[in-house]
Amino acid sequence: MRSEDRSSKSAKILYQPLGLVSSVLAGVVAGQAFKQVWKRAAPGEQEDPPRALESEYDMKQVLIAAAIQGAIFALVKAVVSRGGARAFQRWTGEWPGD
Repeated sequence: MRSEDRSSKSAKILYQPLGLVSSVLAGVVAGQAFKQVWKRAAPGEQEDPPRALESEYDMKQVLIAAAIQGAIFALVKAVVSRGGARAFQRWTGEWPGD
C-alpha cells in the first residue's frame, strides 16, 4: 500500500466528524434561510411554508415550496461542505474527498 493511499484514507476518516457537524449546522442554517425566503416569496397571513400533507394548500404551492426548499438546502450544503473540506486541507495539508 502506498503512503498516499493511507494518508488519503486517514484524511477521510479524520474528516468524518467535522463533516457530520458541518452537515448538521448546514441543515439548521438552510432551514432558517428557507423560512426567511418563504416569508418574502409568499406574502400574506401564512408565514410557514406548506407541507405535503396539509390539505389547505394546493399541489402547486406545495411543489413550489418543496423546490425552493430543496434548492436552498443543496446550495447551503455544498457551500458548507466545500468550505469545511478547504479548511481541513489548510489544517492538515490533505484533501478529505475523492
